[in-house]
Amino acid sequence: MSSNDFRYEPVEKFGEGLTTSRPWNTTALAGVELLNGRVAMLGFSAAIVGELLTGKGIVGQLGAVLAWYLGQ
Repeated sequence: MSSNDFRYEPVEKFGEGLTTSRPWNTTALAGVELLNGRVAMLGFSAAIVGELLTGKGIVGQLGAVLAWYLGQ
């Protein structure tokens, strides 16, 4: 891939993106949203596993970590 294959979008004036009728780069947004959804599912799964292992909810787990960190 050469440097000529990559093309930047034209530079917009400040605030123009909020008022223009030009659509967003939906292909890039689809990839970002897919990654965001996968990371959210991973975090939710980790919270469920943590709750099953400790018997405490997320607030209880955070309190236990805080108490451990502060040495009490």
